Amino acid sequence: METLTFNQPDFDFLKRLLLEMAEECQECPLDDILGLITRRLTERPYVALARIWLIKPGDLCDTCRFREECPDQISCLHLVASAGKPQDESGEDWSGKDGDFRRFPLGVRKVGKIGETGKPVVVMDLEKDSQWIARPEWAKKEGIRSFAGQPLIFKGMNQGVIAMFSRIPLAQENIDWLRLIADHAAAAIANARAFEEIERLRKQLELENAYLREEVLEAKAFGDIVGNSPALNNLLDQIELVAPTEAGVLILGESGTGKELVAREIHKRSQRGRHPLIKVNCASIPKDLYESEFFGHVKGAFTGALKDRAGRFTAADGGTLFLDEVGEIPLDVQTKLLRVLQEGEYERVGEERTRKANVRIIAATNRDLKQEVEAGRFRLDLFYRLNVFPIEVVPLRQRKNDIPLLASHFLKQVSSNLNWTTPRLTKANVADLQRYDWPGNVRELQNVIERSLIISRGDRLRFDLPGNGEESRMHAVALSPDSSEDEVISEEEIRHRERENILTALRKTEWRIRGEDGAAALLGINPTTLASRIKKMEIKRPI
Repeated sequence: METLTFNQPDFDFLKRLLLEMAEECQECPLDDILGLITRRLTERPYVALARIWLIKPGDLCDTCRFREECPDQISCLHLVASAGKPQDESGEDWSGKDGDFRRFPLGVRKVGKIGETGKPVVVMDLEKDSQWIARPEWAKKEGIRSFAGQPLIFKGMNQGVIAMFSRIPLAQENIDWLRLIADHAAAAIANARAFEEIERLRKQLELENAYLREEVLEAKAFGDIVGNSPALNNLLDQIELVAPTEAGVLILGESGTGKELVAREIHKRSQRGRHPLIKVNCASIPKDLYESEFFGHVKGAFTGALKDRAGRFTAADGGTLFLDEVGEIPLDVQTKLLRVLQEGEYERVGEERTRKANVRIIAATNRDLKQEVEAGRFRLDLFYRLNVFPIEVVPLRQRKNDIPLLASHFLKQVSSNLNWTTPRLTKANVADLQRYDWPGNVRELQNVIERSLIISRGDRLRFDLPGNGEESRMHAVALSPDSSEDEVISEEEIRHRERENILTALRKTEWRIRGEDGAAALLGINPTTLASRIKKMEIKRPI
């Protein structure tokens, strides 16, 4: 290995700088380390300007000064650190990272040549070799005599360029110590990038774990897809068909049918199965926080943004984003979601940096999105984007042959969770379950099984089920104020009163079913139950 010798001032300068770099590498961001190097270089009385560029993807191609000379517009040198001072002490700031030379295409001018070839460029006398100078008038005004540029190479890979402009002819020892600084800087850059990647992966893992913990709690309520009915077998065939592709999937079906389970199966069987599946319940997000929830935000972006937050697109990077109840997304957010689906790009709230989205979208809804489009509440172009491969999950009342298997599955699951012996499911139990229409679908069945098991505590199972919905209607109907306790009400009157009661609730809530101010909350029943009764009674909103 070549031995380098330096005079005492240069040796002291090098020793101090390398020690500072070693200390800064322990705790400072990469930009701070590179800024330190350029500042220390310009403390040498003859160094007018010192700069560092790193090779990164092209990003300002449309406005770049060297656009016409750029060979591919794929990658270029980005100015990341700059320091210097004018000769006339005018106070002009040379530490900025903008201006004409903030980007250099690889292979263009002296800096670009170093970036492309990985070989140093030294111009001992600029007056004799002025073709290397992009701005000769600046060099003349500032008394620039020499230029030296070194590649930032670590383990055979060129990461960028460090360069300095000198007001005196450079000696060989100046070039030697710049090369030594470049070697140490290259190692610092490689280490910093490695730590940044480790930190990024750590945060990604934490983010995935945080979201997945939420998902696990919800997933336990359903278990796996269970059943052998023709409708379910057809559903599984569709999952097998679409899972290996990158196509967007729109899962349709009533609440409680297991749309999330379908999304999980599609993701699990896809090429993204090793990456996260992140769920967004679009109905539970406050309107003002949709963008932050989807795309994230930076600290101070809005009141309450006390720290940076990565959104669900970041958490799902490389995997699948499941948009449950997608019909609830406001129109203005739909526009921004469409952009991500079309261009694969988004920005966090309060941040100008454009990020790439490598995410597959699976959406689900219990709404008729075509009607929502006609009503102006859902964008047609977004509907087409989501509806590439629609899958309909049929309600439980249309696949009652699956009820015995589902009931048995839930009994074992709940008994295991409670550490109880699984009770026997009799034919009479199955008959009771199959007589009911299940407006809440599989979710309601799971809840009924769990409640029955807790109540029975190992004895004979008893299901607290309305008889084909009639008992539930009787409980939902309020007697008129002038009714006496002994008055007997006919079945027809019960139906009539229930219908009028529902109509009254709908009118009071302006026909809103869900939410704290919806008709279901006013009646004290589940929104899906109310929707089922409205459909069964053929209640329609007046035009």
